[in-house]
Amino acid sequence: MSDVILLWDCPLLFEKLFIEYGLECSRALSTSLGTPYLPACKILILPTGFANKQYTKTGVGLERGKRSLERLVAKGGTLLVFSPLVPEYEYEWLPFSLKYVMEENSCTPHPVGEHEAQKLIENIIPPAGCDGYFLETDADVVLEDDKGRPIMVVKEIGEGMIVATTVHELPAAEFFKCRASCKKKVKP
Repeated sequence: MSDVILLWDCPLLFEKLFIEYGLECSRALSTSLGTPYLPACKILILPTGFANKQYTKTGVGLERGKRSLERLVAKGGTLLVFSPLVPEYEYEWLPFSLKYVMEENSCTPHPVGEHEAQKLIENIIPPAGCDGYFLETDADVVLEDDKGRPIMVVKEIGEGMIVATTVHELPAAEFFKCRASCKKKVKP
């Protein structure tokens, strides 16, 4: 069982980051969502480009795994979703409304209120790379770009939370260490 599971279909350099953070990390196919083959974890991550067929087939299992993802979060898990890297995307498999527009821009992320998810960018020296922004969300906006557009949103469900971000930088260790030490491993 891992602290972190990356939903992806081939090895990623991203995996080494979590090992450096002292966390157990493994990779799983998105088609394993909703099956007994997906192990328990504390944090489930969809890396940048999950919906772009040039990079991966990860987007395929998300709609079918919708209930599994919601169960993971309700039981105390964290779902961290990076950008899909396609021109426009609607996250129909999330339990809240969220639309994405791809637009490469460097910005200074501006916090909206205070939330532990903002720890994801603690190590970033502005300007930060962003590959888009969000539209039409009923989640809580916790970061905005220089134009006031949402670049990180959070939806708390049950004992866990879903964090979606368009910040295209390596995430800070503190967020993961906190989520991994504070939460139990849950089976989706």
